Amino acid sequence: MSDRPGVLARLLADAEHAVVLTGAGISTESGIPDFRSAGGLWENHDPMAVASMTTFMDDPSLFWRFHRPRIDMLTSADPNSAHRAVAELQRRGIVKTLITQNIDRLHSRAGSDGVIEVHGSLDRGSCLRCGNAVSMDELCARADAAADGVPRCSCGFPMKSGVVLFGEQMPAQAINAAFDAAERADVMLVIGSSLRVTPVSQLPGVVLARGGRLAILTESETDYDERCTVRIQEQAGPTMQAVLLALNRT
Repeated sequence: MSDRPGVLARLLADAEHAVVLTGAGISTESGIPDFRSAGGLWENHDPMAVASMTTFMDDPSLFWRFHRPRIDMLTSADPNSAHRAVAELQRRGIVKTLITQNIDRLHSRAGSDGVIEVHGSLDRGSCLRCGNAVSMDELCARADAAADGVPRCSCGFPMKSGVVLFGEQMPAQAINAAFDAAERADVMLVIGSSLRVTPVSQLPGVVLARGGRLAILTESETDYDERCTVRIQEQAGPTMQAVLLALNRT
């Protein structure tokens, strides 16, 4: 590995308001497949057929047959060294805000606080009709007890997890918080995101437009690669551990 982790460490150390944005690539080292690459979640599935609001409303049994085993996969994974490194950067006060596109809650389990989850989270389930909310454990228990695999609210309506589905509005509070953070950032570090999904893909542009600097750590290419101060195409875990070591030497 080159000294680019050292360059990234200096960029973060000099920042007044560093923001981290993470995508699926930060969790692949925890055994969670990403979405679009070979072997990814959508390689053998049409997301609109199994993970959309239309499917949930029209055929909740089909939706939950796809969704339920993936909850087990996500909740059984453990945070990796990249998640822990980001949490450590927060503890040191270097990273002020953490935004994630991930629903796996691995950042929180690694010790990060105040995570902005723009695509929702697996921490809860809810009823879209009456608004009743339950824990994820309770949601899964209801799904497992149902003959058709569909967890239902006490009002009888099918329940869904807190994950944002295709065709569903993203949480306005989280999106607004993410753009507010980008407006304040003088450095944004993107880890494991291809930056293809709007509106999150617009966040680096917000930082650059106000004179901030951008660092991208992801193995895939992005549309911002030519506009970065630092560009690293390596695994997130070893790179972020090298960044911490470099910071320890400063």
